[in-house]
Amino acid sequence: MSQSTVPCYTIINSTDLEVPNEMQLKQDLEKGDTNVKIETLKKVIQLLLNGERLSGLIMTIIRFVLPVQNHAIKKLLLVFWEIVPKTSPDGKLLQEMILVCDAYRKDLQHPNEFLRGSTLRFLCKLKEPELLEPLMPSIRACLEHRHSYVRRNAVLAIFTIYKNFDWLVPDGPELIANFLDTQQDMSCKRNAFLMLLHADQERALNYLASCIDQVNNFGDILQLVIVELIYKVCHANPAERSRFIRCIYNLLNSSSNAVRYEAAGTLITLSSAPTAIKAAAGCYIELIVTESDNNVKLIVLDRLIAMKENENIEKVMQDLVMDILRVLAAPDIEVRRKTLNLAMDLVSSRNISEMVLVLKKEVSKTHNVAHEDTGKYRQLLVRTLHSCSIKFPDVAGNVIPVLVEFLSDTNELAAADVLIFIREAIQKFPSLRNLIIGHLIEAFSQIKSSKIHRAAVWILGEYVNDKNQVLEVIEVIIQTLGEVPMVEAEQRRLAGDQTEEEMMNHRNNNSQPSQTNTNNSKVTSDGTYATQSAFSLAPISKKEKRPPLREYLMAGDFFIGAALSATLTKLALRYADLEDDAKAQNRLTTRVMLIMSSILHLGRSGFTNKPITNDDTDRIFICLRTLSERTKDVVQVFERYCREALGKMLDAQYEEDQRVFREKQKATAKVQPDDPVVFAQLSNGRENQLGENVFESSLNQALAGTKSNNLSDVSSPNNKLNKVTQLTGFSDPVYAEAYVNVNQYDIVLDVLIVNQTNDTLQNCTLELATLGDLKLVERPHSVVLAPHDFCNIKANVKPKLHCFANMDMSCIAVKVKENVERTLPKRWFRNIEKYSVMQFVYDTSINTNVVVLNTTHIDIMDYIIPASCTDTEFRQMWQDFEWENKVTVNTTFTDLHEYLKHLLKSTNMKCLTPEKALSGQCGFMAANMYAKSIFGENALANLSIEKPIDDPDSKVTGHIRIRAKSQGMALSLGDKMSSSQKLAVQAS
Repeated sequence: MSQSTVPCYTIINSTDLEVPNEMQLKQDLEKGDTNVKIETLKKVIQLLLNGERLSGLIMTIIRFVLPVQNHAIKKLLLVFWEIVPKTSPDGKLLQEMILVCDAYRKDLQHPNEFLRGSTLRFLCKLKEPELLEPLMPSIRACLEHRHSYVRRNAVLAIFTIYKNFDWLVPDGPELIANFLDTQQDMSCKRNAFLMLLHADQERALNYLASCIDQVNNFGDILQLVIVELIYKVCHANPAERSRFIRCIYNLLNSSSNAVRYEAAGTLITLSSAPTAIKAAAGCYIELIVTESDNNVKLIVLDRLIAMKENENIEKVMQDLVMDILRVLAAPDIEVRRKTLNLAMDLVSSRNISEMVLVLKKEVSKTHNVAHEDTGKYRQLLVRTLHSCSIKFPDVAGNVIPVLVEFLSDTNELAAADVLIFIREAIQKFPSLRNLIIGHLIEAFSQIKSSKIHRAAVWILGEYVNDKNQVLEVIEVIIQTLGEVPMVEAEQRRLAGDQTEEEMMNHRNNNSQPSQTNTNNSKVTSDGTYATQSAFSLAPISKKEKRPPLREYLMAGDFFIGAALSATLTKLALRYADLEDDAKAQNRLTTRVMLIMSSILHLGRSGFTNKPITNDDTDRIFICLRTLSERTKDVVQVFERYCREALGKMLDAQYEEDQRVFREKQKATAKVQPDDPVVFAQLSNGRENQLGENVFESSLNQALAGTKSNNLSDVSSPNNKLNKVTQLTGFSDPVYAEAYVNVNQYDIVLDVLIVNQTNDTLQNCTLELATLGDLKLVERPHSVVLAPHDFCNIKANVKPKLHCFANMDMSCIAVKVKENVERTLPKRWFRNIEKYSVMQFVYDTSINTNVVVLNTTHIDIMDYIIPASCTDTEFRQMWQDFEWENKVTVNTTFTDLHEYLKHLLKSTNMKCLTPEKALSGQCGFMAANMYAKSIFGENALANLSIEKPIDDPDSKVTGHIRIRAKSQGMALSLGDKMSSSQKLAVQAS
């Protein structure tokens, strides 16, 4: 058997430090009791799997172990005979295997059905026809056994033998077809039908046609095979669709979810009719709603999203939006997010009103629900309603009252999203401004966050255009701010000089006062003693509850004070334009200026936790000066330029969204020049065209990431050819090179080994030892290399959870032959492991040789992909992530934009800062970058660089700050940026 056809087995790690010798194993197998034989047989299997050659034990096992009737030994013997070499070096079958064949012929006739079935399963794995030929009569006889376990395994054995050596059972399809007609057990029928599907489709079709009306009563395992048969037949011969498509429709109502899922996928590929698409999509939706496993929900949702990408299917699915929204009953936040995105993509003007009603009900459900994801779900609902209102302005009037209720929510993110929506809606829809302002004024006093108050104040100051509304807004602000002047009010509060109303509030808000009991003795008129008791109430000092805006100022947040001053200035200027009475104008202006000066006085009084900053002081002084001087240019800034800046920002966001949308819609070449030709596309006539080939799609998905779609990618640093690491020199007797491939959660080390000598290399062994947060899954097997021959050795490595960086891999050689391994002291191996030396060991017929190899590293670019997020999410992650790495910019680039492009290309990160914000030359640049690993870990970066404008030849300077949740990600990304800078410097 050639090396390429040797089966791959799972390597079982042995905890024994000493390898047992062959003589001891023979003695245990000959003279040991049953338990000793079981343990010895396990050791023999482990040694065989690890590459040991124990040919001398075969006859011992045949003589002393094979006759034992213990079931545990029988099971272990099946494994042993599967993996033991059955041929001599010249390729001929060992003589001892004739005795083994006779033993298994007896097992096939054993009265115990378990032994018969296990032996039949073992025969499926044999690749030697000389062993199978004498057993064929016994295998055929098992088809008539009374027990279904034996019969179904007999069918599998015949199927495998017919597939590999059809001359051993030439009448296999006819035999199984007759067997299928007489069977009632579903597992037997499934195995028999599966053989006919692959061996003789005509017989399978005839059987299906004879019982097509009974398919719904079959078991799910048989129904799955029937779906596969119909799919293959209809793709090979589209004229058969009308014959079997009714069967697929019926299977959509199967009791098995797996059958329904496969039937729906098959139906879409066989027919593009609207009724078929609706039936399949409805089946998918029903599966999502009824299935409890979140993983299944996500898989089926992805299938629906993939269906939407087809334009013809998307038009049909638009009528199913309300059914899709039923999935929102699922508690998982990821399922809800995908559902809302899918519904938002499919919604149209015909059903937008119904969708808004459903979303409003979902909003009301979240008010009294205490769940860890409730806040995130509210945020999703707010964003979806926001998108609905912008996409369909007619429903904005119904959405706004619902969303304004979120302003008083304790979840600041949801409230911030509401204000972002209100800001955009009030700018784009002038007809809704009075409605929005009215609801915003009502909710203003209920807001609980400084950030939300600040944005609400800005919106009110910018868009209030009626003088009555101006007065109403100012009254609401004063009510939320508290008594003015604030310093005098705080002084009276500290001195305890309070009004009667404040005292009542104090008594209601504070806890019960403490009591003091005083007893005095008195003498009455008749000379007797009496006791007089007096109770006094002592108030307990407690932190006073102040109005919200006053609370922010007392906490030292004077940014809200500066924003409030700018809003009051706008309101005063607008009131002066609307009101003709000069006294009313002056009265309002003095009230506004009193509030501003009171904020300034409070910031410098020392009553607050933090003093007012110089920036906030300057802004408030500018507002006071504007109201006192009324300079035309400054007034224009307050009255016009602020709103124009908002309009430009919204336009820039809209253009960016349109650009991203156009890039997605941009037509790309369906077939690349180096793609293989699919001959099915050469069939004539459009009536025969079917949907996608799911098998071909699966193959393309499996090949994704390993095949280049563009010819220009060949020269890219991310190309596979550029990631090959040379492990040895060209003059070494063994040449080796390695390629590290990261595929989702698996890391595969592919090592090419070339024998450059004229000798046959025996027992070439490559063992891996990992450093960092990696774990070796299996140890590569030893190989034999002919002169100038080569082979590929692959090994799987898995990273530990949340440890995906600093993944250096080193290979250590260990001798395979027992007599060679014992000649090396254990300290030698420990030193190799300590210093991470990579070695390769091979044996010739004379001596043993060792080749020292280079270490192999995993590149962070293999598992980093660009990603996008909102500015709010970026700031939140930047605040939450604790690991930061600062990289100093050291480069030969003289252009800021060119350096940014180089950085993005070398790190696989995406720039979140809009292109318009980066355009122009001003001597400095600040940009945010974001990426995610395939393991789900986020990586943030902030670039701050500069260069003198007057010196075009000066180099770019600055630094890059990286933040991540884990230390490894931050360090690895920083190392990648530093190495890319060094490469650029060397290239220049």
